[in-house]
Amino acid sequence: MLLLTEENAPGYLSERGWGEPREIAVRPLGGGVSNTVLLAESAAGRIVCKQALEKLRVEADWRSRPERTVREADAMEELAGILPAGAVPRILFVDRPNCIYAMEAAPEGATDWKTALLAGRADAEVGRAAGRILGAMIRGTLESREWESRFGDQTVFDELRLDPYYRFTAARHPECAGHFGRLLESPRVSLVHGDWSPKNLLVSGDRVTAIDFEVVHYGDPCFDTGFLLCHLVMKSVHLPVHAEAFRRCAEAFWAGLALDYEWLWPRTVGHLAGLLLARVDGKSPAEYLTLDERETVRRVAIGFMARPAGSIEELWGCL
Repeated sequence: MLLLTEENAPGYLSERGWGEPREIAVRPLGGGVSNTVLLAESAAGRIVCKQALEKLRVEADWRSRPERTVREADAMEELAGILPAGAVPRILFVDRPNCIYAMEAAPEGATDWKTALLAGRADAEVGRAAGRILGAMIRGTLESREWESRFGDQTVFDELRLDPYYRFTAARHPECAGHFGRLLESPRVSLVHGDWSPKNLLVSGDRVTAIDFEVVHYGDPCFDTGFLLCHLVMKSVHLPVHAEAFRRCAEAFWAGLALDYEWLWPRTVGHLAGLLLARVDGKSPAEYLTLDERETVRRVAIGFMARPAGSIEELWGCL
């Protein structure tokens, strides 16, 4: 299998009709610990190529099957038909043997929401858009045998989320094992992004685009709702001067979901508690939290496991 690099990408793309190698400029983007992501620019336009890594770029021996890239592209193509226009990038080609796909690049100047939040720029309308997109995905795939048959395999989600987040953290906190055990048995009712994080929401003007569907699967959508709230809670601990603005983003996100399911909030808070603890004591701790901030997040997480908050206002009141 070809391993895509900044050096060989021009030749690779030239073979696919993207111009002469010397005319193609390539630079790496933030692929996180699990992917190679390259931006290519030529007279033909701007595209992003993505290839999943088998061994992740972390100290621990953390591996996952590279075929997840192909599954990701398939999901994005299918979701384009049920999500708001521009909510996911357009897929340009999929190289299945090499587990590579190319998608349209975000407009120049687009930024990820995480960068804005960490700079104290908390736009509640971005939170609302994040809710609208996720809500449309949940409604459009809820209790769907067709979606479940195509994306019911949770192997990659287990490798990249359940094991490093829930099982690993439960082993470090045996007193919380019962809570994590219940999360691992969550009902499967709709498509789940699996990384509904501010870093995967690209903002360009009033347009918000979701990326990075590599752990997409049919499962419990409350993992996604809990994931987004987890990030806003952690940033409130990290930047308390902006905590009120982050709370307004959380409220806008919840309103944007426009979902009226009695199970949505209780299961969301359950995942939120597990995810908060996982982001300080799991395999992938939040890099921006200080030791004191991690202790605060740890306290809040364990507290929510014992006594779940009944509302977003109550959540932020515990910080």
